[in-house]
Amino acid sequence: MELSTTPGAGGTGPGSTEPLGLATALDLLPKVELHCHVEGTMRPGTVLDLARRHGLALPTENLDELYSYGSLNEFLSIFWLVQSTLGGRDDWARLGYESVVDAAAHGRVYAEMFFTPARHLDSGQRMADIVAGLADGIAAAEAETGAQAMLIADIDRAFGPAPGLQMVTELGELRRSGTPGIERVLGVGMDSTELGVDPKSFIEAYRAAAGFGFRLTGHQGENSPPSAIAEVIDVLGAERIDHGLSLVDDPELVRRFAAERIPLTVCPNSNIRIANAFPTLTEHPYPTMRAAGLLATLNTDDPAMTDLDLGYEYASVAEAFDYTFDDMVAIALDGVEATWLDPDAKRTLRIRVTSEAAALSSRIA
Repeated sequence: MELSTTPGAGGTGPGSTEPLGLATALDLLPKVELHCHVEGTMRPGTVLDLARRHGLALPTENLDELYSYGSLNEFLSIFWLVQSTLGGRDDWARLGYESVVDAAAHGRVYAEMFFTPARHLDSGQRMADIVAGLADGIAAAEAETGAQAMLIADIDRAFGPAPGLQMVTELGELRRSGTPGIERVLGVGMDSTELGVDPKSFIEAYRAAAGFGFRLTGHQGENSPPSAIAEVIDVLGAERIDHGLSLVDDPELVRRFAAERIPLTVCPNSNIRIANAFPTLTEHPYPTMRAAGLLATLNTDDPAMTDLDLGYEYASVAEAFDYTFDDMVAIALDGVEATWLDPDAKRTLRIRVTSEAAALSSRIA
C-alpha cells in the first residue's frame, strides 16, 4: 500500500519554528500503533449515545465510575459491555471514523487495529457488515486526516476454539469473494482472557487463517507464562506477540526473540491501568525489554477506556525511564519495522519519521 508523506500543519506542527517541550514533540512525532482495539477507542459520548439508541442499560452514566478496573477480567466485563453498544454497520462506521481521527490528533500516522466480532456474530450480526462498516469509517477518516489504518480480526478466547475457527472461515470466504472492505483485514489474532486457556487449542483456526493468507499475531504473556508465548509462535505460527510481559522471565526465549526480531506490541500504561500488573510505570519491564534488544513497540491498547493517547504513551514512557527524544524516535522506527507493510511502504514511512523527527528535534527547548 502507499503511505502519505504529507507532514502535519499548524502552529506547533512540523512546519512551525516554535520551541517545543519533549512531550509536545513526542505528540507531534509520526508514530505507528500495532496494539489498539478499535472498540476500546470508543468515545465516552459515543458509548452513551449508542446505548441510548439501542435501549441498553449501563450500570452508570458516569464513565469515570464505569471505566474502573481492579483486574484484567474486570476490564473485560466492561469492554464487552462497550462492545454491546455496536448494533450494526453504521455504528461500526462511526467507531472506525472516530478512532482514526482521535489517534491522528496525537501523531498516529499508521495503525493495524484489532476488532473482536465474536459477540456480535453470536447475536446475529454479519461479518460482512462489520468489516464494511469499519472500512467505510476508516476511509472517511483517512481522507480527512491523511492517517491510515488497517485491521486485524481477533478471536475471542472466551468463546472457545470452534467459534474462532468459524470466524476465520467467514473472513476467508469474504476475502475469496472480494467483499467490500475485506482488503482492510490484514491478519488474525486472539485476545480476551488468558487464564485457564490453552493457546494450542486454537491451532485449527490459526491454520485456517494461514491458509487464507492472513498474517498472524496473538495476545499472550499478560498473565500467562513464557511457555505460552512460545506456543503462540511455535505451534500457532504467529509472527508477533501482543503484550508479552512474561517473556522477560525466560532469558533463553528473550535471546531468541531478540535474535529473530520477533515483535512485541507492548502497552505499558495499559498494563498498569487495566491489568494492574505493576503499581507504577517506573516498575514496568519495558526498559529491560529494550536493553535486551527486543523489538518492543509502544501502544495504547484501549485508549478511550483508560484515558490515554499515543502521544501520552510516548511522553510518559520517556519521563519514566529517562529516555531522550532520540531514544523515542528509535522506538517509533521499531514500530515501523514491526508493521505488516510491504518493504516500499516501510521505507517511505521510515523516511517520514526520520525527516519529521529531525525537524522536531531542532525545536526542543
